[in-house]
Amino acid sequence: MAGTVTSSGEPAPTSSVLMAASKHVGSKCRAENIAFLKCKKDDPNPETCLDKGRLVTKCVLNLLRGLHQSCGKELDAYAGCMHYHTNEFEFCRKEQNEFEKACPL
Repeated sequence: MAGTVTSSGEPAPTSSVLMAASKHVGSKCRAENIAFLKCKKDDPNPETCLDKGRLVTKCVLNLLRGLHQSCGKELDAYAGCMHYHTNEFEFCRKEQNEFEKACPL
């Protein structure tokens, strides 16, 4: 499994990386997600909410950059386990605990 960041230094938001970082995303990008979901609920035209969607994406990518800098080794191990076990949390509790100790919410 590749790391959480590409060779150019940009976050690689694969499903396993996003699942591993999901608690952090839910906490740190909450306001952006709520604004996006409210926009989607209020207006059925998808084009209306593109700017709010971009803000969610920007938040998540910035968060992944920060996690990679702070605890990249633990995030890589957790995301690698999630990838190997098809994103099933129960098989990766050891890696999850190590990641959450290194990068608490």
